[in-house]
Amino acid sequence: MRRLGAGWWFVAPAVTIIGLFFFVPVVAALALSLTDFDIYALADLGNLRFVGLSNYRELLANPLFWHALGNTVYFVVLGVPLSIAASLGAALLLDSRLARFKAFFRTALFAPVVTTLVAMAVIWRYLLHARYGLINYALSGIGVSPIDWLGDPRWAMPAIILFAVWKNFGYNMIIFMAGLQTIPEDLYEAARIDGASALRRFWHVTLPGLAPTIVVVSLLTITGYLQLFAEPYVMTQGGPAQSTVSVLYFMYEQGFKWWSLGTASAVAFLLFGLMLAVTVVQMVIARRSQVL
Repeated sequence: MRRLGAGWWFVAPAVTIIGLFFFVPVVAALALSLTDFDIYALADLGNLRFVGLSNYRELLANPLFWHALGNTVYFVVLGVPLSIAASLGAALLLDSRLARFKAFFRTALFAPVVTTLVAMAVIWRYLLHARYGLINYALSGIGVSPIDWLGDPRWAMPAIILFAVWKNFGYNMIIFMAGLQTIPEDLYEAARIDGASALRRFWHVTLPGLAPTIVVVSLLTITGYLQLFAEPYVMTQGGPAQSTVSVLYFMYEQGFKWWSLGTASAVAFLLFGLMLAVTVVQMVIARRSQVL
């Protein structure tokens, strides 16, 4: 008991901090989602009323919430495979024996991850400009007409996806490079002796060796992309025609534009439930596949 008590005394500061800055806000937000907390309640708590699950029922009946959820799912379904493929490809190139200046390219490809989002968004807004953008200029060289990337509802979300993949793939690249270091070189040598081509070595040696890493990267990427907010907020403000409104952007508008903080808290917990469900499904599939 003395040893157990000593252990609790050592972890008490960390547990206290976690409780104050994580568990208490989560419990408070859950309680808030069961009320009609709005700007009137901010002025006078006497206006606050307990409404139970009404916020959740209203959200599930709100077409704009489902539209935002559809945009988020579209972003995840298209963006996650692109991000994983880009990061894996970059990791394989940098891990190759033929690669030169590896330290420079690692730094260059990882730099967008640690660069301020607003600065990168300003640059990409110029790149995606309908009339003067370099991307449209390059496309005109192969006979493609200019595209209004950020002003056309059909192209706004693909433009956001392109920017988000470029901004974030360097983080997964570092994880994949660490995973590649754990694959024994003997397996590649045995495959070469057996006459396996580079494609077969990748399919039968590299991918199985990276399977646990791919699961971790996919979990991190999906949960991160489900929380899409900064990119549409900075680049399109949810437009045009609400084509880039995500669940988090919808939550932000409910909470800080319309001051419906109870509804915004309900959105947060619905998104948490979605992220938890996706994570559980992925873990179950990984365990049944004996990846983890």
